[in-house]
Amino acid sequence: MDGNEKVKTDITAIWKRYKATKSQELRNVLAEYYLPLIKIVGGRLAVSLPPHLDRDDLMSSGFFGLLDAIDRFDITRNIKFETYAGVRIRGAMIDYLRSKDWIPVTMRQKIRKYEQTVYDLETELGRTATDKEVAEALNISQEELKVLVGQCNAATIIPLEEYLKTDTPEAIDANPAETTEFLELKDTLARAIDRLPEKERIVVSLYYYEELTLKEISLILHLSEARISQLHTKAIFRMRGYLARMKSGLM
Repeated sequence: MDGNEKVKTDITAIWKRYKATKSQELRNVLAEYYLPLIKIVGGRLAVSLPPHLDRDDLMSSGFFGLLDAIDRFDITRNIKFETYAGVRIRGAMIDYLRSKDWIPVTMRQKIRKYEQTVYDLETELGRTATDKEVAEALNISQEELKVLVGQCNAATIIPLEEYLKTDTPEAIDANPAETTEFLELKDTLARAIDRLPEKERIVVSLYYYEELTLKEISLILHLSEARISQLHTKAIFRMRGYLARMKSGLM
C-alpha cells in the first residue's frame, strides 16, 4: 500500500468513527485535513474582490461552511466529500459577501443600467450586441465602455447565483423532483453559454467547468489577465440577461 492509499484508508476510518461518535476531536481532525479546500474556493472568489473587503473574514466564513459540510455529509452516498464541501464552503462565503453589501449604490446603478442595456439590445437585435452598439446605446465612447465593464467586474463574483443553482447533482441533497429541476436548469445554462461569442464562451467554460483561474486562462488564450477578466464580465452580464428572459418566460 503506497502513502496515498494509506492516507485515504485512514481518513475513511476517521469518517466512520466520527459519524458513529460525533466526536468533536474527530471533527477537528477532519476539518484540519480538508482545510486546503477553503483556500482553493476562497482564492477563486477573491479574484474580483475590492481591497477594502477582509480576505480573512471571507476565509473564516468558508471554515464554517466546511464544518457544516462535515456535519451534513452522508458517507454512505457514492460521492466525493471535496465536491460536496466545495458547494457548502462557496455558499457560506457568498452569504458573507451578501451580508456585507459591498457594492456601492452608485456602482449598482451603473451595473443595472449596463445589464438592462445589453438585455434590451440583444432582445431587439436577436443576436449578440457589439461593443460599439452597447456604447452607442449608453451614449458613451467605446473606451468609456471598457472602463465601465472593468468596474462591473466586481459584481460578477456572485455571477449566476440569483438565477439558478450550479451545483453538481451529487453535491445537493436532492429528491427526484429536485434532480429533474436541476437538470432542466443545467440545460438552460448550457444554452445561455452556447449563445455567447466564441472567446467569451471559452472563458466561461474554462473558468466554471475546468475551474481554471483567470491567470491560467490568460496563458492558454495568450491574452492579458485584464482582457480575460473583461471577457468574463461581459459574458456573465450577457448570460444573466438571457437567463432572466428564460426565467420570466416560465413565470
